[in-house]
Amino acid sequence: MAGTGRRRAWIARLRPQSEVGIDQAAGPRSLAEDAVARVGADPVRWAIELSSAVVRRIVDGVPALGGYPAAIELLRRGNEATTLGALVALVEGPAARPAEATLEGIREFVHRAVPLEKVLQGLRIGHAATTEAVLRACAELVDPEVAVEEVTAASRELFSYVDDLSDTMIRTYLAEHEVWSTSAAAARADIVRSLLADATTADVSQTSRALGYDLRRTHEAVVVWSDSPDSSSRLPAAAIEALQARGATTTLVVPVASGRVWAWGTGTGPASSWETISEALSRQRIRAAFGTPVDGIAGFRRSHREAERAEKLELLRQEAGRVPRPVTAYADVAVIALLVNNLEAAGEFVRRELGGLSARSTSIAALRTTLYHYLAAERSLVEVARRLHVARGTVTYRVKRAQEVLGHDLDERHFALYNALALAEELGDLVLEVKGSPGS
Repeated sequence: MAGTGRRRAWIARLRPQSEVGIDQAAGPRSLAEDAVARVGADPVRWAIELSSAVVRRIVDGVPALGGYPAAIELLRRGNEATTLGALVALVEGPAARPAEATLEGIREFVHRAVPLEKVLQGLRIGHAATTEAVLRACAELVDPEVAVEEVTAASRELFSYVDDLSDTMIRTYLAEHEVWSTSAAAARADIVRSLLADATTADVSQTSRALGYDLRRTHEAVVVWSDSPDSSSRLPAAAIEALQARGATTTLVVPVASGRVWAWGTGTGPASSWETISEALSRQRIRAAFGTPVDGIAGFRRSHREAERAEKLELLRQEAGRVPRPVTAYADVAVIALLVNNLEAAGEFVRRELGGLSARSTSIAALRTTLYHYLAAERSLVEVARRLHVARGTVTYRVKRAQEVLGHDLDERHFALYNALALAEELGDLVLEVKGSPGS
């Protein structure tokens, strides 16, 4: 480890609080390995752990910088590179230029139309959180006699580091914005965003010609995404193939961010089954959420909103630890998708309707699942036993026990009960657990 010197010897003693490996770095392995050579393995592991926590704080403060898995992954790469750069700067002095991974997300933010002030706000939040952690560690690890001097020096150097980084990010953002704003892709994305914001003011014929897509027809929208920003180049083709499998003969595809594409299809070709489409996307580790087919320019907008609601539900399922679905059709999940528009209210609804059945235990979860399938199967014991691979007697017992825990007959508030159970099945602790409670 090069050049730590006495004043920076404490950096070598940084340790993560959890078992974090260098292989868990979000950015290029070469970047992490270079940092290990400069400051040591444990400080790099500490920085990787810290960066994950800081990214959560950034997304909470500036939601526009996140929103879906690939965007958050890209943000992790940039913030992690920034954190590692800060440690190296404290040890060796500032680098001539930030690592490429630090600036990788700038192009993304420009293409997503994230304003520069939002980008800088995220940088400030990240800097504040990182500085707080570094200075706290410094105060704990250095000799008390020099602690004030060292904390002051580290704070000054971190401020200088982020000030230089901010200048570089601004220049990079403005340069990319100048290039992007004159491109055909940017013009198409701007037209589509305008349509989605207010479809009533558009000249349908003129806009259709500009897009090369007839807005007067029936549209089925799809949002296609991947958890990794590295999959971006494959998404447009995947979107086209999925829409063609649904019968589209004409498509419009708009890449809106790394790992995310909006697309629409129109036509009356032969349609494949959802199972076939799901299998094709699953092989590519790509997911898609479809709206329903709707007519005209208003339908263009409505079907997209439906696809986005279906996507939001699937992302929540992923957060809840559910097995990912390669395809989500809004028509199949509309009620649940609408209910989770306000997740906090949805959780309150679930806990109120289920009462004791909302308890977080393995035995109660089995009762909930069985009762959900029992109501979904129109109370067929045979069908529920088949679905859950249990004996009919087990189903009978669980249904009876679930009703006892509920404290009322299943015919009471049937609709509310069924949807509360469906929400619990889809989202688990996200709706069963009170936000901010111990263990959440």
